[in-house]
Amino acid sequence: MNPESLSAEHIAQFLQDNPSFFQDHADVFANLRVPHPNETRAISLGERQIMTLRARTKDLEWKLSGLMHNASGNERITDTLMDWCCRMLAEEDATQLPGHIVRSLGDLFDLPTIALRLWDLPGLQDSEFNQDVTDSVRSYARELTTPYCGAYNSQEAASWLGAQPASLAMIALRPRGSGEPIGLLVFGSDDPERFTPDMGTAFLETINRLAGSSLQRLQGPARPDAYA
Repeated sequence: MNPESLSAEHIAQFLQDNPSFFQDHADVFANLRVPHPNETRAISLGERQIMTLRARTKDLEWKLSGLMHNASGNERITDTLMDWCCRMLAEEDATQLPGHIVRSLGDLFDLPTIALRLWDLPGLQDSEFNQDVTDSVRSYARELTTPYCGAYNSQEAASWLGAQPASLAMIALRPRGSGEPIGLLVFGSDDPERFTPDMGTAFLETINRLAGSSLQRLQGPARPDAYA
């Protein structure tokens, strides 16, 4: 091959195809000098490899630190959820459960604006939690099969928050084993990036299951033929 036709790609391919080249030509490897990535001087190939390994190690350490931080955050959330469940289980008066849900989730999300509305719950009458529930709200909740996260878009339920949010999340609460919603839970934030369409909703789904199951206590006594 004409030396003038050699390219960096040809040389790289040759070294890949001949892994024993530097072993057979140890003197070339020992004397080879390459540019320093951050300085004007040249360094040996071995030193350059060490620098590359150190950079990769730092990158891995940074990623590991991020994973540990996330794990710690998830552990705190799990503990908070456990405390929340314990308080709901210990509550003898089922009519106090909606208040528990709002207060506990406010602490969990560090959000002052959370709204909850419920319907079709005979055990909850004349409560602030079953006011302002319109047919359009119920229809919206019925169509909301997964939590909504994103910008405020004139959603009717956002008016429950008192102030217009920059972003919000909404969960249609459904009792376990039922496809029909019994309520709508709304989180609002002044931060437009707090709730975004691309964020994960697994945690919100967990809230749906826990809150929906606890609120079943307000559906009234089981029918006599329920277990026939």
